[in-house]
Amino acid sequence: MKRLAAKISDIFKKGDMILLALCVITTLFGIVMIAATTANEGSSRYIVIQSGTLLVGVLLYLALTAFDIDILAGQRTLLTLFNYVFIGMLLIWGVTVGGNKSWLSFPFLPFNIQPAEVCKIVLVIILAKTMSVHQTRISSPKCVVPMGLQTLCLVAFYVAISSDTGVSLIFLFTFLAMAFVGGVSLWWFIGAGAGLVVVGPYLWRFVIRDDQKKRILALYDPTIDPTGREQLWQTNQNLKALQNGGLSGQGLSNGNVTNTTLPANHTDSIFSATGEQLGMVGCIILLALLIAIIVRIIYVGIKSPDCMNRLICVGIASMFLFQVLINVGVCLGLIPVIGLALPFFSYGGSSILTSFIAVGIVSGIKMRPAPDTNAHYIRPY
Repeated sequence: MKRLAAKISDIFKKGDMILLALCVITTLFGIVMIAATTANEGSSRYIVIQSGTLLVGVLLYLALTAFDIDILAGQRTLLTLFNYVFIGMLLIWGVTVGGNKSWLSFPFLPFNIQPAEVCKIVLVIILAKTMSVHQTRISSPKCVVPMGLQTLCLVAFYVAISSDTGVSLIFLFTFLAMAFVGGVSLWWFIGAGAGLVVVGPYLWRFVIRDDQKKRILALYDPTIDPTGREQLWQTNQNLKALQNGGLSGQGLSNGNVTNTTLPANHTDSIFSATGEQLGMVGCIILLALLIAIIVRIIYVGIKSPDCMNRLICVGIASMFLFQVLINVGVCLGLIPVIGLALPFFSYGGSSILTSFIAVGIVSGIKMRPAPDTNAHYIRPY
């Protein structure tokens, strides 16, 4: 018992309790907004599930703070196999939500599981370990090409099974951010951009679905959806909700659009629901909390002397940053509708758990700042 007590004490002393506090506060704020947006349904189901998931998430955070991620990172082959098997389970137990077969449904769980949420963290660990092993020749074709192909193959496999191109973009964005910070030559990025220009027409014609094309073009061509009742419906409802909120909002549970026509008001569109009920002030507070979490993760990475740990922090921070930019961009009508949740804030059991797992890994990195004797140049943040 003394050893256990000492271990727990060590976790709270050396782990990142500031990061934990930021994540818990953001999640509690989210629970308040979930309660407000679903009040007219007369059920506390969402609140109970989100609250229970928060408690489990905190326990996972503390457990991962005590865990040495380098032990797991050394098993890159098994981690890669895990990603393909986990995503492949969608073929058997996958359910279609919003036109995408990207969720696993099990009768013993109160919520569905989105494999991509877990796999993106696993991919970050794989890439970080690979880059740290090859840090002295990170720009060589023998390093960049396998990493790029590994990421693209995982994306292609996931899109082929789920048809969810939005979530798959997280994999690509995270890889690019880690490669840039890790020191990969800019010529590789220029070459990748040129390659995208070449294959872009093929992707547009054969990969992107017709409904996705219309969703993209409708933002720029008013003739595609002149009435705003088809491709632009969710975008228009998001904007109406934000406009109705003004500076201080209409009050909790009082949003006219939120309570009537706003789709996914407690999940993908919860930012707009927050804007209508708490106004610009509420949105600024929410964004400040999310930015503080991302900055804290980067801070831990900067302080770590270990190359792999720094890159893990970069990957997790970029993963969260991409989700925030896309979710808020959709609500503001700047980009086409893509179903991405706000980290720690939107309703979703698997999203909350995986988010706490990710930051728990960061806390574990802070707890054991092991020196890296082979440290190599990493671009400054």
